[in-house]
Amino acid sequence: MRDSRVLTSMKTIPEIQAEIEWLSEQRTELYTELSRGRSEPGRSETVRQEIKQIDEQLQALWDQHRAERARIRFGEREDIVRRARAEDRLDRAA
Repeated sequence: MRDSRVLTSMKTIPEIQAEIEWLSEQRTELYTELSRGRSEPGRSETVRQEIKQIDEQLQALWDQHRAERARIRFGEREDIVRRARAEDRLDRAA
């Protein structure tokens, strides 16, 4: 069974890299705001939460980037598993 969520959210490597770059810039701006300490009361916690969300998004994008690079290099996951099982059957038969 395939996960349709993954299939609909697949992006190209340049798209992923652009989004990583944009989010990294946003995070830098938030860290700068936080370091200045001139924000209104309660804003610091909001900024920390925004940074945490961006960090989670960046982690997911890097995971997606690695998966896409692996797919390009080695092929679709299902094909890899199929080849590995076929090789395993050949090894057992020999």
